[in-house]
Amino acid sequence: MTGDTNGNSSQSQARPQPHPAVGGPPTGRVAAGGAGGGPVSTAPGGAGGGPVSTSPGGAGGGPLSTAPGPAAPAFEAVPWAAGALDAEAERLIFERSSPGRRASSFPDGDGLPEQDLDQALPAGFRRTAPVRLPEVSERDLVRHYTRLAHRNYAVDLGFYPLGSCTMKYNPKVAEAAAALPGFARLHPAQPAEQVQGALELLARLEHALCELTGLAAATFQPAAGAHGELTGLLIIRAHHEARNDPRRRVVIPDAAHGTNPASVRMAGFEVTTVASSPEGLVDLGSLEKALDSDVAAFMITNPNTLGLFERNIARVAELVHGVGGQLYYDGANFNAILGKARPGDMGFDVVHLNLHKTFATPHGGGGPGAGPLVVAEHLVDFLPAPGVVRDGDRYRWDTDRPRSIGRVHGWNGNFGILVRAYAYLLANGGDGLRGVAERAVLNANYLLERLSAAYQLGYPSRPVMHEFVLSARRQKAQGARGLDIAKGLIDRGFHPPTVYFPLIVEEALMVEPTETESLETLDSFADAMLEIAAQAEADPHPLHQAPVTAPVGRLDEARAARNLVARWHPPSEPDQAASDPADEGPPDKPTW
Repeated sequence: MTGDTNGNSSQSQARPQPHPAVGGPPTGRVAAGGAGGGPVSTAPGGAGGGPVSTSPGGAGGGPLSTAPGPAAPAFEAVPWAAGALDAEAERLIFERSSPGRRASSFPDGDGLPEQDLDQALPAGFRRTAPVRLPEVSERDLVRHYTRLAHRNYAVDLGFYPLGSCTMKYNPKVAEAAAALPGFARLHPAQPAEQVQGALELLARLEHALCELTGLAAATFQPAAGAHGELTGLLIIRAHHEARNDPRRRVVIPDAAHGTNPASVRMAGFEVTTVASSPEGLVDLGSLEKALDSDVAAFMITNPNTLGLFERNIARVAELVHGVGGQLYYDGANFNAILGKARPGDMGFDVVHLNLHKTFATPHGGGGPGAGPLVVAEHLVDFLPAPGVVRDGDRYRWDTDRPRSIGRVHGWNGNFGILVRAYAYLLANGGDGLRGVAERAVLNANYLLERLSAAYQLGYPSRPVMHEFVLSARRQKAQGARGLDIAKGLIDRGFHPPTVYFPLIVEEALMVEPTETESLETLDSFADAMLEIAAQAEADPHPLHQAPVTAPVGRLDEARAARNLVARWHPPSEPDQAASDPADEGPPDKPTW
């Protein structure tokens, strides 16, 4: 079950001529107030309307017009500027507050028994003055947050080329499955005899993940990929300690995901980094020098973060196991080999899987998430307890695991996400899952081919797998950095790719199209990237100002990092409702 996010939510924009390196000078300019452009007409169609044509004269032209003209291929772009053209910027909900307004009201309490307030809530736990909250009507409340939602970006609106994130479309059949009352209304404390269907789903999902990874058993307790990393490392530590062979170090590549060293430290190990070869693969000589009897594990993803398959992985496994270490598979890039190759067959002992990546469950938003951990047979006893087991024709929680590392979650994982992942597996089937990997690799290589004339590749190895890392070194020499390119994409209706990662690539632009994007979307994104390259070559200054069409312009990220203001601090006018002094914030903090 796959899909894309093209169609009705797109705003058409003028498509420029190719970059000079691939067929001629740029002649078009971007709609919606792009570099050098004039105002945009909201004549029939508005943000979701028909194609927007460019006026004669390119970057120096007049206002953009919606008058009939020659048909041009349209960008598949999201109207970032939908709210930017309003006469008034969206104010904070606090700034919309008016004393006495309410979104709801409650009865005065007549007839209810009186309660002793001191007994119900001792004075030490009560505020000395009311907390300052916005006072708004229901209409204002709903409109404010609806307007903000319309300015947000989402996978249901447009393309996310974020490398290493696998931002694929989330099929709605999985959402429908998770919303079934028999799943959605369960409570994690219900006894096993009341939730047999849910336990069967977990058992079947575990079997499928073990089959796909080539390993023996799984736990669903980790609530995210990084949580799965920590769980796997704690299991590896328990394994070595059970053999009276405690170890101190975990080795990672220099292109590793940032969560890898953080998880290593949290699990109580020291980090050792090994270099990449000129090809962008693990340097076997560097790895061999780093390995000794104090190494607990080597963590790596395959394909790696440069989008390259580690073709020497069998030798890597031989070297790591040769010193008694465990081989850990970071499953962030599993989408590229899904149904085609299995980590267990490569020699991996531990695998965490990011269900929001490979199995199309929703990303982010603060959760919930799921990062199941799958292990080889010799590590099964150390998995978190309890686990689901089949007992005859019934299922139950098995808590009798004396060597378990214990719980890593208050319950047994985020069940709704697991339902979505299982629905995705069933919707695709074996052949469909292999097709996921094939299309992900095809899309990445097609997009790279479109962009390779204008942008340099971070490492020269080809073909890539599911993603690739460009370098904006050429554009930097012309006056436009990777960040400028990313901001320029916003003005062209696209979410930027991952920038400045991996750290071993100068001016890195990391792109992952996933298998769910159409050819039209890939071509539209490539056109935008090529137009930006042409702009950088001709005059990079407009890129330094980007974005100019989004509701918020370019932020001072350096200042934000040095002087973080994590929340709004209200002014202290005497006519406003009083608040606890702790809510005011330091007097020297800005109030915007």
